[in-house]
Amino acid sequence: MDRILDGTPERSNGALTIVALAIEADVPRNALTQRHTDLKNKFYDRVRARGGIPDVEIRLRRRISDLKTTIANKNKEIVRLRRCPGIPGGEHATDPGERGVAGRAQRAPEQRHSAAGGTR
Repeated sequence: MDRILDGTPERSNGALTIVALAIEADVPRNALTQRHTDLKNKFYDRVRARGGIPDVEIRLRRRISDLKTTIANKNKEIVRLRRCPGIPGGEHATDPGERGVAGRAQRAPEQRHSAAGGTR
C-alpha cells in the first residue's frame, strides 16, 4: 500500500485503485474486496486523506459526464425527429395510425380494437 501511495510501485501501474493495490500486494483482487475490506477501506481513506481522488472515481465521474452528454444529445435528436414530416409519431404525420403510441392512445377504444384485428 505504501509503495502505491508513495508513487513507487514495483508490480502495478501505480493507479490508486484496489486492482492496482491487489497486483502490488500479489494477492487476488477479491481478497481485498471480499475478505479484507478493512484494508480496502484503509487504502481509500489514505487516498482521500492525501487529497487525491481514486482513479476509479475519476474514471466513473468522467463516464457519467459523457453519458449525460449522450443522453442530452439523444433527447435533442428525438425532439428533432418528432418534428420531421413522414416520421411515425412526427408532428406532420397525416394518418392517425402514424403517430405511434400517442396516436393509438388518442383513438377511440373501438378504433383501437378494430385496428388490432378484433375485440376483446
